[in-house]
Amino acid sequence: MSGCLDNISCPGWTDAVAERRNMIASVVSGGLFFIGWWIMIDAAAYPKTTFDPAYHSPGVFSTVAVFMINAVSNAQVRGESFSTGGCLGQTGARVWLIMGFLMAFGGLIGACWILFGAYVVPAGVADPWPGVAIFLQNALIFFSAFVFKFGRTEESW
Repeated sequence: MSGCLDNISCPGWTDAVAERRNMIASVVSGGLFFIGWWIMIDAAAYPKTTFDPAYHSPGVFSTVAVFMINAVSNAQVRGESFSTGGCLGQTGARVWLIMGFLMAFGGLIGACWILFGAYVVPAGVADPWPGVAIFLQNALIFFSAFVFKFGRTEESW
């Protein structure tokens, strides 16, 4: 799945991009992750509304999920790594990866729940910005995990 755009040819710039694919994916992923947490810090420091500290939980779960997803290489999931040993081998890598994806989706669903349950539906909330920031944080962290996981090649490893 990580090579779905490998066969597209555009004269001129594709060779330069293909050589720097890992660097571009890492920078884009890190930028998305940074922007997500920066938005959340902005929402926590927002002076007009009260911000419950428990609302940081989806972001923490999404951050842990990013580390879980990217701790397993694509070769380990496919069973093509040099050593098939370790904790359950290919099956353990797949279980670890699916648990990471489930945590990422759970963080995103939790952020939606907080957005609508605490900031959109109740009539007494004047400004929904903190809820939108929670959702944006988790969406950006979620997309950064996908960019880093599927945007890189494993040739530099």
